[in-house]
Amino acid sequence: QVQLVESGGGLVQAGGSLKLSCAASGRTFSSYAMGWFRQAPGKEREVVAAINWSGGSTYYADSVKDRFTISRDNGKNTVYLQMNSLKPEDTAVYYCAADRTLVLVTTAGHYEYWGQGTQVTVSS
Repeated sequence: QVQLVESGGGLVQAGGSLKLSCAASGRTFSSYAMGWFRQAPGKEREVVAAINWSGGSTYYADSVKDRFTISRDNGKNTVYLQMNSLKPEDTAVYYCAADRTLVLVTTAGHYEYWGQGTQVTVSS
């Protein structure tokens, strides 16, 4: 069982930055692939970024490439999402997710554990 707690969301102006954190419970964090997803009102949940167990492989949605960076610190059981050059269309609830696999996972349906989400609002 893994519990995930996101933090770092908030209100920011367009062009600004935020860094989200997701702290995981348990002693086997390094055995999990991690992902960040987001869901805007009236829209489906979509993948933002994903990272494999070691951090050696990453994935980004086209909409966030070159603006967002996913990273992890297995010693701190934490995955991060650095978001730069934020746009109003980045406004959403952001969720982190974990799946016990060593490969990169980009599909929401494959993730077993989810956090409660953190709101990110970008004003124009």
